[in-house]
Amino acid sequence: MAPTAPTAEIRQWIADFVAETLHTETLEQVVTRLDEAIIARIPELRDRDIRRDLAASSRAHALEVLSGLTQDRFDYPVPEEAHAFARTLARRGHDVRLLLRVYHFGQEAVIDYMSEILEERQLPQDIERAVLLRLFDRTTRWISHSVEALTDTYMEERERGLRAALEQRAELVRGILDGLDPDLESASARLGYRLTQRHLALVLWTDEDTTPLRPDGSGPRPDNSGDAAGLLERAVSRYTAGLGNGSAFTMPAGASALWAWIGVDGEPPDATDAAWSVEAPVHVAIGTAAAHLAGFRDSHREAVAARQVAERARPELARAVHYPEVEVAYLTGLDETAMRALITRELGALATPDPHSARLRETLHAYLRAGRSPDAAAKLLGVHKNTVRYRIQRITELLGHSIDHRGPRLDIALDCVAVYGV
Repeated sequence: MAPTAPTAEIRQWIADFVAETLHTETLEQVVTRLDEAIIARIPELRDRDIRRDLAASSRAHALEVLSGLTQDRFDYPVPEEAHAFARTLARRGHDVRLLLRVYHFGQEAVIDYMSEILEERQLPQDIERAVLLRLFDRTTRWISHSVEALTDTYMEERERGLRAALEQRAELVRGILDGLDPDLESASARLGYRLTQRHLALVLWTDEDTTPLRPDGSGPRPDNSGDAAGLLERAVSRYTAGLGNGSAFTMPAGASALWAWIGVDGEPPDATDAAWSVEAPVHVAIGTAAAHLAGFRDSHREAVAARQVAERARPELARAVHYPEVEVAYLTGLDETAMRALITRELGALATPDPHSARLRETLHAYLRAGRSPDAAAKLLGVHKNTVRYRIQRITELLGHSIDHRGPRLDIALDCVAVYGV
């Protein structure tokens, strides 16, 4: 319930108090006292520049609140100095909760100051109570309105700063990828990532539908676990911790896509290592590790190429695609028509989609990768070596010629089929 209207006597006391406090020297003393009370509880504000902005904000607020005490209005315009202070906190990287604490402690300091003044002047109890009630009502309204308006200002400035920083970093990365050779020390500082080390580039993206359902399938989960950006960032963090030296740089490439570079000190594990496993809906394309600016560019170019392969590949292809494993398929697949002609010419009767032909192609591919060793191919396939020998004999019959006399085109055709299918 709003406090009752003050009597003429109370109005006069408040008017006298306001006039006295608005005197320049007194106002500065009050502002200094309030700021010191706030800073004592929020040490982050001790910085000289932040403290100066706080003083300007406190002074402007004091003028507004004091003038409002003598009137029956309830609106308290938020002064520009207060907006400037909120922007300062955002630019300096402080959490919005610090801004809320400033106003919470500020209100406490105002009440403490007024209580002390009233006690010193030994006013009649009814006047003291009425003044405190009026002050509490007005400061509560002031705090509520100010916090609401300044939180918006803070968030707008924080978002503006983040956008500007992201845009600057993105512009630098695009320049490097286009061949720019910036000062390495300065560029590394701007990116927060050392460009002189060895890099392993990743391109990550998600399936089109990334919103997980509730366990009963009744609808999407109410949490943020379906957020694509969060899923991709967590995948990069896992790779960084398990495969890199702890440093990483990421850059959004779309609402559900992310570019990343991981710093590595040695050679990362090969494509068969379980460390590369990734769960739906995430996909990852991986370049080869290389050093300095050239490595930053080349590894990314390879990761982009591996993604192009992955998006055209048969559904059974792994979610983690390494460029060295698909390089031949990428280069050959640049001309789809020529690639399909090569597959048909080299594989002949084996270039059909039935399971039997697929099994024979898999065996032939393993056999060639194993240096034409039945024993080694059998280990790759998990079958007996005699099974490999029988299948190779059958393959020779279907092809109509010995595979031992075929050139690299046969390997290329099998690489392409393994990725794109028939």
